[in-house]
Amino acid sequence: MDQPQAPAQSPTRLRGDYARAGTDYTVDQDYSQYSHDEHGIWSELLHRQSALLPRYAAPAFIAGLHSLQLQDAIPDFAQVSAILRRRTRWELVAVPGLIPEREFFEHLAHRRFPVTVWLRRRDEIDYLAEPDLFHDFFGHVPLLTDPAYAEFVELYGHAGQRAIELGGLKMLARLYWYSIEFGLLETAAGLRAYGAGILSSFAEARYAIDSPVPPRIRFDLQRVLRSAYLIDDLQRNYFVVRSFKELVDAAVNTDFAPLYARYRDQPAIAVGTVLPTDSVVET
Repeated sequence: MDQPQAPAQSPTRLRGDYARAGTDYTVDQDYSQYSHDEHGIWSELLHRQSALLPRYAAPAFIAGLHSLQLQDAIPDFAQVSAILRRRTRWELVAVPGLIPEREFFEHLAHRRFPVTVWLRRRDEIDYLAEPDLFHDFFGHVPLLTDPAYAEFVELYGHAGQRAIELGGLKMLARLYWYSIEFGLLETAAGLRAYGAGILSSFAEARYAIDSPVPPRIRFDLQRVLRSAYLIDDLQRNYFVVRSFKELVDAAVNTDFAPLYARYRDQPAIAVGTVLPTDSVVET
């Protein structure tokens, strides 16, 4: 069984127990494994990040989080899956950590969202190199209650399966990064975050919306596919959509094959770059 590496600047051994994973990399959540301290860490993270949401989160994220009826204890994936199935036909599958692209895309294409079963330690509350239960659940799951966003994530799974065949994984990963992980949404109240990497991070949530430093660039699919990103630091630029339907339309109406062929071997646009053709959104 292939084991992926953590998304870090240098190779990092993954923490999860991959020995008990099935061929699709799923595991049992085994809810009884969580300690009293782990439930306490979850509660601390939940309350800390939730306090930021009125100022920084997209309204659909806030509404989705409320609909999941979370408590101070680590959520039971089966109970949350029952809510998601009724709303958008999604469900959660437990995984030991990061999983290979092929299996990841297969799950998304069938409306199964992989969520890591282990939780960060108390000394890692502010940062860790690989996604854990809090990042995967708090950052990603609430928006799976939104029909348009849920459709986009499924479409991304199908696009990923095709990208494997076309040699476009590196480019398609940029779309995931700048939307599902670090996307911004234009709202009547101003820019708000919908990306999981922003909303699960105390520092990035405030930086993405309040800092005068990073340019917020109007979303353009070709531009995003060509744009480099940072892994182990605050982002140097973000991309802004007007609605989740914009993401759906981009995924549905784009033939990715010629884009991969045209740009795959070209250098990526450096982080923090503003091109003459970019439309910068004011905060």
